[in-house]
Amino acid sequence: MSTVASRRMSRVDTAWLRMDNEVNLMMIVGVWLLTPGITIEALRERVADKLLKYERFHQKAVADATGASWVEADDFDITEHVVVEQLSRKRGLSERDALKQRCGELATTPLDPDRPLWKFHLVEHYEGGSAMIIRVHHCIGDGIALTSVVMSITDGGNDPPARRRAEKDADDSDTDWLSDAVLRPLTGLAVKAIDLSGDGVAKSFDMLAHPQQQVMQSVGMARAGVQIVQDAAALVMMGDDSPTQLKGEPQGTKVVAWGEPMPLERIRVVGKALNCSINDVLLSCVAGAIGSYLRDRGEDPEGKEIRAMVPVNLRPLEKAYQLGNRFGLAPLVLPIGIDNPVERVFDVRRRMADLKGHYQPLLAFAVLAVAGMLVKPMQDALLGLFAKKTTAVMTNVPGPKVPLKFIGSTLRQTMFWVPASGKVGVGVSIFSYGGGVQFGLITDKALCPNPQEIIDRFEPEFEKLLWLAMMLPWGE
Repeated sequence: MSTVASRRMSRVDTAWLRMDNEVNLMMIVGVWLLTPGITIEALRERVADKLLKYERFHQKAVADATGASWVEADDFDITEHVVVEQLSRKRGLSERDALKQRCGELATTPLDPDRPLWKFHLVEHYEGGSAMIIRVHHCIGDGIALTSVVMSITDGGNDPPARRRAEKDADDSDTDWLSDAVLRPLTGLAVKAIDLSGDGVAKSFDMLAHPQQQVMQSVGMARAGVQIVQDAAALVMMGDDSPTQLKGEPQGTKVVAWGEPMPLERIRVVGKALNCSINDVLLSCVAGAIGSYLRDRGEDPEGKEIRAMVPVNLRPLEKAYQLGNRFGLAPLVLPIGIDNPVERVFDVRRRMADLKGHYQPLLAFAVLAVAGMLVKPMQDALLGLFAKKTTAVMTNVPGPKVPLKFIGSTLRQTMFWVPASGKVGVGVSIFSYGGGVQFGLITDKALCPNPQEIIDRFEPEFEKLLWLAMMLPWGE
């Protein structure tokens, strides 16, 4: 592999690199279930042929006093990154439970800092096929970027576009991103909407290509300035959310869970019947499932709300292959204390509408960039202020609409778990794939010892909305 000069890591990616702590590692952990099975030799061949065309996957992250750099790993050995995994079936565990247990263990096992920060673990024989556990450090890329990489290494996937050196350098720089994502909005670019399905604020950036469309009248600019000041104050002055069993002192032992996919079309129909978006329906199910879980564990959630920090994409989707982290964060309050499913979904819809037109995701991106400029203790202190006001991290990533093939096998199910920063102990993942939507949950064992109890409540919460929607007058 050819040696290239080192390149400075962006400040935002540096912040993610240094965010690991004793209870939370900044790794995105995912699972692929494949039918029929594949071999370790075939997997290594595919990874070498496809994944290593992305520079980040054969570069090390080398930290220094002022930040970090991407440095070519001249001693790269694919057998260190693509390994065979044997599941432990102690205590009569099922294959699925053994896989979940191993995913939780690997979520708390650091990647080797002297090697590129990723690893594939192949369980060659699993449920009549194979299972693959994927671990990638967040500094390499966010959920949207890594989904793009996933699509590229499947059968028929496109290689990343060849780019000139100047373009590569620009991709790693915060300067243009901070200008486009923060400074321009302060003077002339309005954020029109937040969409948790993945397009997000990136749609607003399309206006940059058409300057004539982004000229704002002086009154509009003044309003934007007022909104920015209000949003900045709201982030700084954000109060703590309700105390629950899910918020406390994590111990660093992770447990994961996931459910079976729910048909996306059914969710869409329910949303249409209730005049709500798909995301309103999904988030209402999340709030209802958590509230039901707490209720069954003896905690009355009535009147309580929890805050989830939700990533909002800031890049055009066609540039996802560039990797790196290009997202802001929106604080979303989930009404876990509302038991009535219709009242709850309308409350979620209202809260989502309140987020539209706000600059908080852009300001949060700026905070991450600033954090990457600080020494680690100061970065931890800055980001810790936000973590204390949050119960969960929640992300919603759109995947391929049709099932994919990988080395001739069908990728029948896939799920990932989002990492949490600071001392946040809950991560909620929503992933759409092949016409279905499924939920994943990763929790700290000290706060939620069995997250499957929450996962198993998502579909019943949706069924409540479905039955109520079916009783509505459809002929009007």
